[in-house]
Order: sequence, then C-alpha cells, then structure tokens
Amino acid sequence: MVSAIVGGYVVPVGGDPIDGGTVLISDGRIVAVGTEADVDIPEDAELVDAAGCWVLPGFIDAHAHLGVHEEGEGWSGNDTNEMTDPNGARFRAIDGIDPYEVGFDDALSGGVTSVVVKPGSGNPIGGQTVGVKTWGRTVLDMIFAESVSVKSALGENPKRVYGEKDRTPATRLGVAAVLREAFTKARNYAAQREHARSENKPFDMDLTLETLSRVLDGELYWDQHTHRADDIVTAVRLAEEFGYKLVVNHGTEGHLIADFLAEHDIPVILGPLMTSRSKVEVRHRTLRAAGILARAGVRLAITTDAPVIPIDFLVYQAALAVKDGLDPDTAIRALTVNPAAMLGLDDRVGALKPGLDADVVVWSGDPLDIQNRAMRVFVQGRQVYRFDEAAGVGVVAERRYRE
Repeated sequence: MVSAIVGGYVVPVGGDPIDGGTVLISDGRIVAVGTEADVDIPEDAELVDAAGCWVLPGFIDAHAHLGVHEEGEGWSGNDTNEMTDPNGARFRAIDGIDPYEVGFDDALSGGVTSVVVKPGSGNPIGGQTVGVKTWGRTVLDMIFAESVSVKSALGENPKRVYGEKDRTPATRLGVAAVLREAFTKARNYAAQREHARSENKPFDMDLTLETLSRVLDGELYWDQHTHRADDIVTAVRLAEEFGYKLVVNHGTEGHLIADFLAEHDIPVILGPLMTSRSKVEVRHRTLRAAGILARAGVRLAITTDAPVIPIDFLVYQAALAVKDGLDPDTAIRALTVNPAAMLGLDDRVGALKPGLDADVVVWSGDPLDIQNRAMRVFVQGRQVYRFDEAAGVGVVAERRYRE
C-alpha cells in the first residue's frame, strides 16, 4: 500500500523542516521526504492532508514498563521485577508484555510509537529489554528489536530489596560486587565456550552467562538504573573495567557531574522529570537538568519511566524542560533520534528518512506547545490512532479479532 502525507510542516529531525512537505510511504517504510515538487507521488497513492499541521517521526520512550507493569491491575498485572535472584540476566521483558494494556493506547495519544520495555530495578541485574511498537494485536506484531540491552540497577532499590531478605547485596558495596562477579564469570564462561568449540567438544549453555557475554561482546547495551552522582560514577567505572556499552538511565543527579559524563561520552536517558522527590536519591531532581546536560555536550533522551509518569506525558516533560532551559530542537531530538541512536535503533526509528519505519505523527501544531495534540498516528504506515474532533476523543484502531 502506498500513501502520502501532504501539505504539512514536516520536521524530519535529521534535516531542515519543510513547509508544505510530503512524506511518501510504501509497505510500512518511508520512501521519500521532501517538497511536493521533489516527491513523485503515484497516482494510486492514498493522500493524507496535513495542511496546517506539523508532521514528525513517532516519539520514542527508551525506558518504559508498558505491558509488564499494567496500570490499574495491581499485583496480577505487575511482572516488572523477578526479585528472587540478584543476577536475572536470563529474564526477558518480552515474556511479560500484555499488548492490551491501556498504556499502549495512551502512548499513541501522546505520539509515542516505539518504546524500549525494560524489567524493573529490584535486582542488580534485572533482565533483557525489548523494542516494541505501541500498536499490535500480539507481541509478535509489535517487536522491532528483540534484544536491545540488559537492565541493571545501582543504588537504593536492589540494596533495599535484598537487604530486607538478609541476603547479598545489602549495601552499595554488595551491589557492585554482584556486578563484578557476574561479569567475571561471564568472561570466564566465554573463554571456556570458545575453547570447547575449538576442540569440537560439547558445552553446556548457561542462559544467564550467555546474555552477559553478549554485553561484553558489544551486542547488547548495558542500561544502568542510577540516580545519585556517586552511583553514576560507579556505573562508569564498572563499564570501563569490563568494556561494555553503558547507557545511564534516570541520571537524576547527572547534571551535578555533566562535564564528567560528557568527557566519558556517556548517554543519559533522563527522567522521569514530573515526579515527586519520593526517596533520598532523587532529592536533587530538577527540570533544569536536561538543559544543563545538553549544554555540557551529553547525548540526551527523555523518559517517563511509565507507568511512573503516564507515557502520553512524554512530550509535556520535554516542553517543561524547554521552559527551564533546554533548547527546543534538542528537546525534539531527545524524543526521537537521540534515544534511537544511543540504543542502536536508528536503522529503524527516530527520524523521517527513506528506509526507516513509517512511524509518523500528524500534530495540530508544534508538539512542544501543550495546547497541541496528536491528530493522526501511523505505525509502520498504518493509521492506528486519530483524534475525532467532533467527539473530542481519540480513537485507536481495533486490536482484537472480530468475525
């Protein structure tokens, strides 16, 4: 199927805005982006009139718990943390996702078309993350990156969880020791595995150590939950010790050491920004942090940590960060190309560019103006959400099978 979104103010993110631009879509991918004169629209293409509107790539929340921590479902819908083993590298978020969770509909209304769903922060090593679209009938329809990273946690959460069980780790010392031991075992395991292969001998696979070996090999990113500045430095020290690709998640006190993060080229998925100072390690939370980090040269993404903050509030967080000093262009990049690039997803999402997934949102105006809203949302070229102006409600495409 071929369609063309025409006449809007197109913001590709990877290039200059185009007034009266066209986005041509075929078979779920973007084929061309340009002015009406530049893009050859086939006669049989379905036209979507975006006159008077802004057209942007779908937003990305690079740290969310949609589908594994279902809103309003209590304990039965919370599969975020398997807090029975400090090293849960073998656990996978994909195995707990419910596509019918209401948060996915909220995401579409907020122009969010991709999320990286992550386990929680109860364990030092929480498990594997997955990149999914925010619309699909089954999780198989939604996956676009089955293995993105491994979630890990420093700070209060893991030491509280296991300290209350009188088990290691009960301190920051213990949490760091768990990580060092895990990576040392993974390094030894990988050497033994390669030796067995060279000798053509059988070798028993360990799912936990296989996963950590992929982190050491650079196949998977290391998503480090960390709030306090000293914990962020610990995360960097561990990454340099073992040589893996670190992405700081939350980074609440990152602005206190912004120069350090920039010097070490550590990207930060910042947020949530609209929450209370609910525990000691977030006492320095501030909306000014985004601007401080960006001006220091830190690669920045913004997250809701949904359901901590409703995922449709992602763009509101960016708007408030702009109010407190973040450059507007950087704010849009923090919702699009930056999260895509820092987790190796920029070959699929994050910009309006030929070859990328046709995840496109037509806004009533500048999305950083909170008076504007997502009017139409396309996921891989399919319109899955529209705002019904007459009724004043958003309408999500049916997910369920009907005879």
